Amino acid sequence: QVQLVESGGGLVQAGGSLRLSCAASGRGFSSYAMGWFRQAPGKERGFVAAISYGGGNTYYVDSVKGRFTISRDNAKNTVYLQMNSLKPEDTAVYYCAADLTRSYSNYVGLGERGYDSWGQGTPVTVSS
Repeated sequence: QVQLVESGGGLVQAGGSLRLSCAASGRGFSSYAMGWFRQAPGKERGFVAAISYGGGNTYYVDSVKGRFTISRDNAKNTVYLQMNSLKPEDTAVYYCAADLTRSYSNYVGLGERGYDSWGQGTPVTVSS
């Protein structure tokens, strides 16, 4: 069983930056894809970014391209989401997720169905 713990959320002014971290417990972190999702108040949870198991492939929702960067450190069992030029519409609870089903796979999910382990979320509030 893998446990995911997010950190790094908080309150920031528009135009500012935050770096979210997601630490994974358990074995095999380097073998599975990871993703970040977010849920704004009153909205469904949606895809933000994903990274392949080796870190060579990354994917983003259009609204964050050029502003957010997903990365991973397999030696530290941690995935990151660097968020720059934050906007009020980025306000949400951010969740990391792991695809434990497909080890060493080239498949990277861009939706919730591609992931089967979730963290508890970390809130991000961007003030205008």
